[in-house]
Order: sequence, then C-alpha cells, then structure tokens
Amino acid sequence: MKVNRQNVIARTNDHYGIPDRVFVTNESKAQTLIAEQLAKVRDEHVRMSLELQAAFGLRREEAIKFIPTYADRKDTLVLKDTWTKGGKAREMPIRTEAQREVLERAHRMAGRGSLIPADRNYVQQLRVYEGHTARAGLSKLHGLRHAYAQQRYKELTGWRCLAAGGPEFGALTPEQKAQDKEARLTISRELGHEKEGVTAIYLGR
Repeated sequence: MKVNRQNVIARTNDHYGIPDRVFVTNESKAQTLIAEQLAKVRDEHVRMSLELQAAFGLRREEAIKFIPTYADRKDTLVLKDTWTKGGKAREMPIRTEAQREVLERAHRMAGRGSLIPADRNYVQQLRVYEGHTARAGLSKLHGLRHAYAQQRYKELTGWRCLAAGGPEFGALTPEQKAQDKEARLTISRELGHEKEGVTAIYLGR
C-alpha cells in the first residue's frame, strides 16, 4: 500500500532515543466482534477473552491472563503489570452497562482465577486461542483495539475521528483541537501507550 509522506509520523523510541516511523493511512482498521463468528469459537475461555478485547481494547495476552477478581474495581479496570506489554500496569474506566455485563460473566467463569483453565498454562491457552480463532475465521483481531479507540474518541470529543470519517485536524476550531489532544492522551493511556502520537495509528491524523 502506498503511503502519503505527509502521513508518516516520527516517534521516539523510549529506550534508545532513536526515532521510529509510524505509518498512518487514515483508513479505519477497526473490527467488531460479530455474534455469529463468536459462536463458532468452541472454547468458552477464548470466547470470554475475545469479548474482553472488544469491550476494553485489551491486547490478546491481557485478555487471556485476565483475573476478574483482581481487575474489577467497581468503576475502574486495573491491569496487572505481568499481563501487559512492557510490564506497565494501567487503569481504565468501566463506563458502560455492556462492559459491566461482560465482566460479570467473566467473574462467573473464572471464579477467583484467570481466564486460563486450571489444567493449562499461558502458552497452552495461547495455542488454544490461536487455533479456535483461526477455525472461526477471526483474524486481524488487533482491529478490536482500533474499534475501542474510535468509540472512545467519539465519546470524549463528540465527533468521529478522521479514520472513521470525521473531520481533518485543520478543520477543527482551537477549542476542538484542544479536545482532540486531550482525548488522544486519554486513549493512549487506556491502551497502554506512553505517547499521544501513537493514537494516529488507531484514529488517523
């Protein structure tokens, strides 16, 4: 895919100070979880992990290792450092009834444990996850994080992001530009990123 040079954003690598390049196409990569596809996933723990990915924008590993009794703090979701990329614990709000309903079902399934069955370890459950999602025709599941980010952007600003058909940054008023920046910072933190600029991958720029 040809990328417009204007949509290549330099990003600094936190560990080495080396500029990385983030390619932004301004095309939405959001993916929703279709009930018919989810029903084809035969493993109930994998289905639950997928629902958590969709509801909270979790990474695959986070959703597999998820322990409801640890994570659920009533109005806040807390992710343990041992579940996350880079070992950085983080929090995000529990905002909707739909999220609460998914969490309640996760509680009932996992009890005081995680979404890894007692007779499996993480690597084994990851293989089960990969096998079941492939057989169900589910691919590019990182798109669930894109969908979460785009939904949150609309909630926080009141308009759709560029990748979802919203206005270009230059068309925003000064007040809207300030809202845009604050929304992107919030979404970046919720997705487990340090920099606001990385949200361009999910939202466009």
